[in-house]
Amino acid sequence: MDEKHGSEVERRITSDDVVVRNGEEDFRLAPDETGPVGTFLAPVAGFGVSMSSMFRPSRTDQYPFKKSPTQPRYHGRHQLNRYADGLEKCIGCELCAWACPADAILVEAGTNSPGEQYSPGERYGRVYQINYLRCIFCGYCIEACPTRALTMSNEFELAGPSREGLIYEKSDLLAPLEDGMLAAPHPMVAGTTDGDYYRGDVDGPTAEQVEWVAERRPSDPTLASAREAVSRAAQTEGAAR
Repeated sequence: MDEKHGSEVERRITSDDVVVRNGEEDFRLAPDETGPVGTFLAPVAGFGVSMSSMFRPSRTDQYPFKKSPTQPRYHGRHQLNRYADGLEKCIGCELCAWACPADAILVEAGTNSPGEQYSPGERYGRVYQINYLRCIFCGYCIEACPTRALTMSNEFELAGPSREGLIYEKSDLLAPLEDGMLAAPHPMVAGTTDGDYYRGDVDGPTAEQVEWVAERRPSDPTLASAREAVSRAAQTEGAAR
């Protein structure tokens, strides 16, 4: 091979430096040399953070008697959200389970029917589990959800006495019914599609939905507040006219 460009690359590694020879070129790669002052102050620089903290006032959080508030975007316990009329946002697409790097989510979809409508569209999340023994609270599942059904709350107290108790079921994750919501299952608002729900065009239950639930579940505890919400909406619409 051509001697001008070097026929062989020779490397010699020692504890102090690295010498690289490549033909006529000779490079010396070595760490910066430290003078006597730098050598003397090296231990002080290494403990600089510790020594500077010694003279700062200490702060002790009196948890659990006094809890510090979390940040607004804190990644805490998950929550399955609802639409304004009470239907569930989860459509059982399983994208959250596919996005989870810890394999902590299990979703099994069910098919909606005219008599069992839990969410807008064709499917709903029949089974939803999150194993908090595996969850790393990365938030990938939130980003993957196409309907904003899954969000993360500010709740962080998830410890428990058993491993089974840290596997949360759908009933544990589903958001509570707010005032005016009607418990599912019940039909969608008449004349709407799942796209109308996704865009936020549904702002509450209708009289038809309330009557449907009253005929089939007359003892449903959400009927009273739903009727009041329908009445308020009618009054507001009448005043606007």
